[in-house]
Amino acid sequence: MTAKDYREEQDLLGEKKIANSSYSGIHTQRAYANFHFSSYAVNWRLIQAYALIKRAAAEANAELGYLEKKKAAAIIEACRLIEAGEYKDQFRIDALQGGAGTSTNMNLNEVIANIALEKLGYAKGQYEYLNPLDDVNMHQSTNDTYPTALRLALIRSLGELEEEIEKLQGAFQKKEKEFFPLLKIGRTQLQEAVPFSLGAEFSAFSQAVARDRWRVFKARERLRQANLGGTAIGTGIGAPRRYIFLVWEKIHTMSGVNLCRSENLIDATANADSFTEASGILKTHAVNLVKIANDLRRLSLLKEIKLPLYQAGSSLMPGKVNPVILEAAVQIGIKVRANDFIVSECAALGTFQINEFLPLLGFAFLESVDILTGLNRALAEYIEKIEANAENCSRYLYATPRLVTAFLPEFGYHRLEKILEEFRNSQEKGKNFLDFLERKLGKEKVAKRLNPYSVMSLGYERENT
Repeated sequence: MTAKDYREEQDLLGEKKIANSSYSGIHTQRAYANFHFSSYAVNWRLIQAYALIKRAAAEANAELGYLEKKKAAAIIEACRLIEAGEYKDQFRIDALQGGAGTSTNMNLNEVIANIALEKLGYAKGQYEYLNPLDDVNMHQSTNDTYPTALRLALIRSLGELEEEIEKLQGAFQKKEKEFFPLLKIGRTQLQEAVPFSLGAEFSAFSQAVARDRWRVFKARERLRQANLGGTAIGTGIGAPRRYIFLVWEKIHTMSGVNLCRSENLIDATANADSFTEASGILKTHAVNLVKIANDLRRLSLLKEIKLPLYQAGSSLMPGKVNPVILEAAVQIGIKVRANDFIVSECAALGTFQINEFLPLLGFAFLESVDILTGLNRALAEYIEKIEANAENCSRYLYATPRLVTAFLPEFGYHRLEKILEEFRNSQEKGKNFLDFLERKLGKEKVAKRLNPYSVMSLGYERENT
């Protein structure tokens, strides 16, 4: 590396050579050296939200006369570029970092500063003209900008998740209507129970997902109060009162998100329980998806439904096709539930006036939102392709002696028990129970009771005698 290829930057620990091609500076480079534990990068949604916070701060500071207009314009332009997805390669810090997010904040400060310097006609690192800390980070602390950016990123991401859950709900509702006429046997404790409709089975999936959609909406509400303006511990030290109020107006205008300043900034800086509450909602959604995926796999095993074919399932067994999307859904559900534990632990381990474990909390939470969004999108497409196997639904239904429960109001428990005993003792055991039942009770009576509208009516009305 020649002298032309690098610049020298200085911090309280000394000097360091920085490649001239790098928009990050000495603080970021030290973070690269210190935190190289994983392949996990800081979630890009968080970086983009953070850039918006920096842009709002620059605009507020310029409007109030704290920041030169020329500097502010360059900072704002740099932030816009990052928000638009540019300079992504300049944000490579490990998500598993110490310092409560300071390294991520400094990464933003330095990259924004060096982009802005170039816009102003200076070289990277000429911080005497525009400084990452004095200008880009003016009136800010990691302790108020990082949690605020995280909340903004989560609210945006949860909005996308809610849209995908709505589509999954719609896919299940279509199948609910399509499959309503198909009677089948219900099952409890993995044993045959009573008749109902295949459409009704899918209606339960739809309702569970509908509740999740509402829960995710409420999760966004739980995250709307943030601590920007509180600076280090929530007292607002180092930040002018006028800035604290104005920066929030800028955020509302720029983001279009109803994010607001907490009434108690010390509480909002010290405590992360709202993240735990919102993460628990994602865990609930994951639990529902695991239950649904496993039920669909079992219905496929029973050949009552036909799952769409996505890829060959075996390198040894020709023609084998596995329910790979549903298997992925189960694994994603496990991952989200594990991430919820991480969020809870990180929130619990905060100390005094700060939560120093927000980087891991944020990484786990945003990862859960991202993978659930992708899963819901894939599942909606998958569910729409599911077909019913009416023949097998009928075969299981009409073979089982559990059919007698449908006639309990008319014939009573003891009489039906005798019919079952007679069937078990007859030579017809193991054959189609429906034929036996029709001979005992009459075809017309059986047909009247075993139709979708009768089976799926809520309760029964006793006929006048």
